[in-house]
Amino acid sequence: MTHDLLHFDHGPQRIVCLTEETTEWLYLLGQEHRIVGISGYTVRPRRAREEKPKVSAFLSAKTDKIMDLQPDCVLGFSDLQADIAADLVKRGVQVTIFNQRSVAEIFSMLYQLAAMVGEAEQGAQRIDAMQADLRAMQAAVAAKVAAGARRPKVFFEEWDNPHISAIRWVSELMGIAGGDDCFPELSLERMGKQRIIADGAEIVRRNPDIILGSWCGKKFRPENVAAREGWDVVSAVRHQQLFEIKSADILQPGPAALTDGVRKMHQIILQWMDADLAGAFQP
Repeated sequence: MTHDLLHFDHGPQRIVCLTEETTEWLYLLGQEHRIVGISGYTVRPRRAREEKPKVSAFLSAKTDKIMDLQPDCVLGFSDLQADIAADLVKRGVQVTIFNQRSVAEIFSMLYQLAAMVGEAEQGAQRIDAMQADLRAMQAAVAAKVAAGARRPKVFFEEWDNPHISAIRWVSELMGIAGGDDCFPELSLERMGKQRIIADGAEIVRRNPDIILGSWCGKKFRPENVAAREGWDVVSAVRHQQLFEIKSADILQPGPAALTDGVRKMHQIILQWMDADLAGAFQP
């Protein structure tokens, strides 16, 4: 049989995902059969860990193992994976590195990836549904404010030592959920080291009403936050408004943050607004 030199595959057939968000999105699109390798940090969806070989951490990868899988596309995230990408490109592998940092950029990434695997229409429908949910949250918050509720000041702590504040998509989702970021100016910085708050006294001075912790996979300890020297005067500490948002739900710049992560923030903030309306948080 003569090989058809004009035949080509419609989109990549053997994909390695170096981060979790592309894995989760491909599963949601019903395209998990294309995935041949994943990040060892992947927890969403749970079954991916059982079905797919783990070939990378975040800053490192088992390049030889990736090559053994014969990928026709490797998907990664951010400049932090640039060295991994460069190594694979030198070996002749197609690599796509997304660099989404805002909510709009996350939606753009999701649409681009859906189109790559021939699911642009389904991807657009799923994006429309997520955006409708986010608009419903904004409407619910507007109704609370119209009824006299305050928007709480929220400190999102991405790491505890040193203190690192929210990255841009987290800050934007916090706003949609109904809260105001205590450090909005830092959220525009792309790197964690640029969002370090060296002086914890500045957090105390900004006096957040709610503290959300998501310590990059390490369990958030509200009792440790409350015990910090001088933090007993912070409103969130005085009123026990310290909550964990799982890293997998909010620090993944993909479907999780746009659904489960923001939904959990929204629930916490609406409960705070209701309590505030009832006079529970008087100075």
